[in-house]
Amino acid sequence: MESREDAYAHLELCTLEQSLLATCVGSIAELSDLVSRSMHHIQRLRAVSPSLSPIRPANQHSVFWAPDAMRTLYYFLLFMLLPPLMEWIRIALVHAEHRRSLLVDSDDCCSSSFRRLDSKAATEKLQLDLGFRMLTCGRADLIGQATQLLGPSGVNTMDDQGMTPLMYACSCGDEALVQILVEAGANLDLAVPCCSPRQPSVHPDSRGWVALTFAVLHGHLSVSQLLLEVGADVEGTAVTSGQESSAETPLQLASAAGNYEMVSLLLAHGADPLLREILAEGVQEEEEEAGSLPPPSLSPGSPAVCPSSSSSSPMPRLCKARMKALQQAAYYSAEHGYLDVTMELRSLGVPWKLHVWLESLHVAQQLFRDEVTLSLLRDFTTIRPQDYCQELVSPALPIMFNMLATSKDCAITKRLSAIFSHCYGSAPIPSVPQMDLTLSTQLDAHFLNNPEMSDVMLLVEGRPFYAHRVLLMSASERFRSLLSSCGSDTSTIHISDITYSTFQRMMSCLYCGGTEGLRLSQADAMEQLLPVVRFFQLKVLERQCEILLSQSITRDNAVSIYLMSRDHGAADLRKFCEGFFLQHMEQLLEREDFHRLLMGGARQEQLSPETEPRSGPCQDRHSSLLLEDL
Repeated sequence: MESREDAYAHLELCTLEQSLLATCVGSIAELSDLVSRSMHHIQRLRAVSPSLSPIRPANQHSVFWAPDAMRTLYYFLLFMLLPPLMEWIRIALVHAEHRRSLLVDSDDCCSSSFRRLDSKAATEKLQLDLGFRMLTCGRADLIGQATQLLGPSGVNTMDDQGMTPLMYACSCGDEALVQILVEAGANLDLAVPCCSPRQPSVHPDSRGWVALTFAVLHGHLSVSQLLLEVGADVEGTAVTSGQESSAETPLQLASAAGNYEMVSLLLAHGADPLLREILAEGVQEEEEEAGSLPPPSLSPGSPAVCPSSSSSSPMPRLCKARMKALQQAAYYSAEHGYLDVTMELRSLGVPWKLHVWLESLHVAQQLFRDEVTLSLLRDFTTIRPQDYCQELVSPALPIMFNMLATSKDCAITKRLSAIFSHCYGSAPIPSVPQMDLTLSTQLDAHFLNNPEMSDVMLLVEGRPFYAHRVLLMSASERFRSLLSSCGSDTSTIHISDITYSTFQRMMSCLYCGGTEGLRLSQADAMEQLLPVVRFFQLKVLERQCEILLSQSITRDNAVSIYLMSRDHGAADLRKFCEGFFLQHMEQLLEREDFHRLLMGGARQEQLSPETEPRSGPCQDRHSSLLLEDL
């Protein structure tokens, strides 16, 4: 009986293999049958095959195909010359697994039809997976090779879930592997990031967790003891720079799981049993639960209480149930425009959510409540970065820029500038890109201004400058038209409206292929060389001048460089200046020239009455353009 079943299974497998080589099917029903049989066979193989990596274990759940995915696959299988069905299924499953989904959709099938892949991203992904496999296999002799594959971070490299090899080892309870990684220099207190573009798949519940947190969560007592003995922080990242965070402590997780031995271990190493989360707010004292906290007045007509300007009495602690109820009340009060109610709830310790804060700011602006507006702007930094969303980009930032353009309050303007700098961050400003162009003709410096080897003479300020026609013709369209208009028989060309020294510098860059060997100050590049090379349409030299100016930008010369980039149409340099303005706006507002550029002469008088305003139509035009660009 068993031999007959084996023969039948072998025959079915052979039939399926032949069907999977098909490049064309007759109907969706036929395609659905083939895909269903194929998935059944693939799932059976996965169930008996060991996982190749602890990072991406074998998926034991069934993968399903959406109806739109089946229709999309049928569309492509109408053509005889496309790959066989097995390739479509294999690649579609890879794309679904990459999304960590158990449902193959239409996009997965469409992705299978692409012919071009990002080779750089694929290479980095391969090196990351290979490095993680080498680190988690438990062999100490592969540590060096794995760190070379993973780059500068080495054993502390994170995958797309924000997890390090040490975190995976602690989750699996592999004490030997944990010991190897610790000896290799793994960071014991490295935490899962809150939000990062390099780790897009971070699970919301694991943000802020460290290796000890994962060991405690999975109940691995020996691994937890090993981490604590080698110096891991017993509180994880619950306390950072003296301030409590919203991440759970290992002791809280062990207590919630009822693991007595783990709790005893953590307490023995100094865990604080009274440490609470900021948002959870712990358990109130008995007298607070009994009603010692007086009920707040939440009538819409009562005056708003600004938390920043309230009395020095400590903010009351709230239990979870009351905090949740007050957060919901703050949401509804902000939605219906009851600004006073929202601000009084804030004074009770209710944390800001971005949507509630934005609605309150909008109402305060409409009612011209400058004091409340200033209090809201001060509280912006209390909003957690992980709560930022698309609503911050639109409409929050446009509303705040509109306030910057219309507000006459110095304090509000300064708080807005601090918010813009906070949102832009301290990351390096994107540099002016290099221009991947080279001169078609380039000569040695020996030919520069050499009367014996030249075939054309340029008169600048009455002084001759000897050049070569072939170099000028290939340099730019401006030189080509200039030489063509003078004719081939003319060997002398007059150049006006330019100094001889500036023209000589430009020709030196032209002959030598750049500004590398040329001693050029920021003032010379901005006031002399850049206007000339732009007039003669020398794109490569113009871009090199822009890069030089971007590298020498400071708070003292930022405004002049920005105005020059505006006048000469240097778009990349202008974008760099705008990023510099946003990153340093709080400090730049103390400078008179930036005040006049951003706000105009009249606004400058209000913000800095001791300085004499100097405005005009040109200044007002630049002010409006800068606000639009920012």
